[in-house]
Amino acid sequence: MNRREFNRSLAAAAGGLMFTSLGDAARAGAQSDLPASDQLEKEAGGLTDVGEIKVGHWTEKRRPTGCTVVLCERGAVCGVDVRGGAPGTRETDLLRPINTVQQVYGIVLSGGSAYGLDTASGVMRYLEEKGIGYKVGPVITVPIVPAAILIDLAIGDWKIRPTAESGYQACQAATSGKIAEGNVGAGAGATVGKMFGAEFAMKGGLGTASVGAGKTGLTVAALVAVNALGDVRDPKTGAIIAGARAADGKGFRDAMAQIRAGYGVLASQGAPMNTTLGIVATNARLTKDQATKVAQMAHDGYARAINPTHTPADGDTIFALATGALAARVEEGAVGALAADVIAEAIVRAVMQAESIPGYPAYRDVKKYIAARSKILG
Repeated sequence: MNRREFNRSLAAAAGGLMFTSLGDAARAGAQSDLPASDQLEKEAGGLTDVGEIKVGHWTEKRRPTGCTVVLCERGAVCGVDVRGGAPGTRETDLLRPINTVQQVYGIVLSGGSAYGLDTASGVMRYLEEKGIGYKVGPVITVPIVPAAILIDLAIGDWKIRPTAESGYQACQAATSGKIAEGNVGAGAGATVGKMFGAEFAMKGGLGTASVGAGKTGLTVAALVAVNALGDVRDPKTGAIIAGARAADGKGFRDAMAQIRAGYGVLASQGAPMNTTLGIVATNARLTKDQATKVAQMAHDGYARAINPTHTPADGDTIFALATGALAARVEEGAVGALAADVIAEAIVRAVMQAESIPGYPAYRDVKKYIAARSKILG
């Protein structure tokens, strides 16, 4: 079997992977020792496990972009922590502990860069129609809907982006049931590993996870849209599972190893389109300052699973919601520690649940490619 026949057999066995940016499946950036994981099959729970929360996606069909809405129609205490150097947000100043409003009624994560902030207007309209929001006197209701965006404008026609109507439709699709992951909502156009250019990047996505703290009744959950500059690593093994692919197709470039060797230290390599957005939620009863601390601690999950993170080219943001449904008093530090754990797990799920798009192979297809390659080679 010659090389061309070998590569054609691999591509067919792996389901026709879309490594179009390299033009040759054998140079797809897959590595033979890519870590095995049960994350694709594993049930990890999701943000709606907290209760009193609904999640809805709107995904654009003409190009990969979209928005994800989290509704808490009974109101929830909310804090926020913004760590990235290039954030795009709405209503985050209102969430500072010293400011007046104590509850929010929805949060939007959206693609489309700053244009995507318009999605929050659609969520406000949806909630206003239901009479849900902050009461200003006996008649006026103002829904409080913070939002954050990631930049995915380079994927397809950048003039196609989420709008206020997109946010409204995401609300209509919102459910308290199982949450779709991968190439949906705010994760539709997300990509990772862009430090060395788009031609070496991989597909990011949206993931969610939850954890219960023994028999205490406490639930902490996370939802993350992963559009990171850096590599995504499995926190359990330290292995890169998605990131900048090597030019020779034998593995990953390892962004941190390249920086240690001097890449990007003396001169700017440009500012790729990035940002990882997260929401953590709990049924605990927290104040705004406690929720803010939980959001701060939750960023440890970013650092465990993405490297580098919180860069000047990222707009990394995490919101923390507390519904207060659990009557027992809880330690905010424990909630924050669990939040970091589920954030990291949701990040891993986001890239493992993603599907390839032209030019951006996904973890699951790289894994198939490797399996097919091993089978053919015996």
